[in-house]
Parts: sequence; structure tokens; C-alpha cells
Amino acid sequence: MARIPESLAAQIDSPIATAQPIGGGSINDAARLTLEDGRTLFLKTHPSPPAGFFEAEAAGLQALGSANAVRIPSVVAVAEDGLVLEWLDGRPGQDFARQLGEQLAQLHSVTAGEFGFERDNFCGLTPQPNPRMRDGFRFFAEARLLHQGRIARDSGRLNQGDIRQLEWLAGRLDRWIPEQPASLIHGDLWSGNIHCGPGGEPVLIDPATHYGWAEADLAMTTMFGSQPRPFCEAYLANSPVERDWEERAPLYNLYHELNHLNLFGGPWAGGVRQTLKRFS
Repeated sequence: MARIPESLAAQIDSPIATAQPIGGGSINDAARLTLEDGRTLFLKTHPSPPAGFFEAEAAGLQALGSANAVRIPSVVAVAEDGLVLEWLDGRPGQDFARQLGEQLAQLHSVTAGEFGFERDNFCGLTPQPNPRMRDGFRFFAEARLLHQGRIARDSGRLNQGDIRQLEWLAGRLDRWIPEQPASLIHGDLWSGNIHCGPGGEPVLIDPATHYGWAEADLAMTTMFGSQPRPFCEAYLANSPVERDWEERAPLYNLYHELNHLNLFGGPWAGGVRQTLKRFS
């Protein structure tokens, strides 16, 4: 039986009957909770999470859920050492890809006057600063690319030459990236964070929520393989995003390559350098 932190158990309104460990995550421990009243919940914990880690995720989930666009697990309990969510699981329906495209476009239609978020959060275990900025180019340069670059430099994973290239690129983003509003985005939208609910509907999990570029969220869906055509067609039919967004996807995904380098080490350095060379 999985360990259930008392700080979380105290927030659940029914005794817990069972806590079955489940796999699937590379960062947190997870379990399926069955309550004595018959409900099923999802538990995630970490042996030594950074301060505010689960509270930040809960805030991100609640912000995404308030958009009423894509289904988001509701937060049942949150504490410094874990998070409990509603249990959502099912098989994708025939229209899953189309629905996801339409609903993601609807999510991105929620905009703000500034980039950033109400609080800093995390992308994986890496701190993700979310300062309020009106300039999206400055936000992506400073709070995304250069932030990750400094972490990689300080750990010895990138050298000073790499950092000079990154700084050059970060100062010239408007050469490639069009002006875009600050959209509410998931922030870490790789395929593993696209889930399915009990009605076959799309569900988004494990966010790094903030107001950022919609194209950056879309780009992350391609980082580990392309999305089905119905997804892309439905998204573009319901969004002002330019149809050539894929040409810029590697530039947006440089943030996530840097993050993977910082989380998992050396093998990602080659990809970072290749992207830097491509846009230099």
C-alpha cells in the first residue's frame, strides 16, 4: 500500500480503503486511492519536493480548469508533500484528436495583458519563473531561455561559448517569431501530458501553466512525435496561429531541450547545440 501523507488524508472527506501504487511518471510517485464511499482518486507525492512544488501545480490546474476549455482534473487536496486529484481515465473516442485541437485553441483564446503568471512554478522539477512582462520576446528570452541556460552553465552542462550563442539568439527572437498575445497555456504539453477522460474526452495533466505564446504550447506537442492531422486542422480552424508555426517549433522547444538537459543531463546537450546552430 502506498504511503499517504497525513496532510492530504486529513483533507479527504471519506476514509481511504486502499492506496495502490501505479507507474507512469518519471518524477513523482503515484497511487490510485479507493475511498470507503466507493470513489477513486489519484495521489501523487515526491520524497523531497522543492518548496511550493505541489501548491504551484494545483494553482496551474485550477487556472486551466477555470477556462472551461479542455477538461482538467479537479484538485481534491494539496499540501507541501503531495497532491490528490479526481481520477480520470478512459479510452480515446473517434473524435479525440479533433476535440483536442478545438479545445486547445479555445484554451489559448484566453488572453491577458501581460506574460507570466500569478506565481512562479515548475517545469518538471526545474523552477520556472513567471514575472509579469508586457513584452513576450523579453519574457521568453529572460524567463525561459536564459533562465535555463544559466542553470546549465552553472552545472557545467553548457560552456561559455554555448551561452554566448544562446544570448545572441535570445536577443533576436523577433527575427523568427511573430507578435502574439499572452495566451493561457499548459506550458509542458508533450504527449505524455495529454490524457483521456471517462467519456473519451481529452484531459490535460501535469501543467507548467502561465500566460505565454500559443505557438510555444503547440510546438511542444511535436517534441516527441507529430500530432494527428485532425488535431492540427481543428486547431488552426479555430485559432489565429499562423499556418507556418511548425517552422518555428524547434526554437520554442529549445526551452524544453534546455530543461531536459538540466533534468537528465548530457545526452540533451547535442540537441541544444544543434538548435542553437540552426538559428544562428
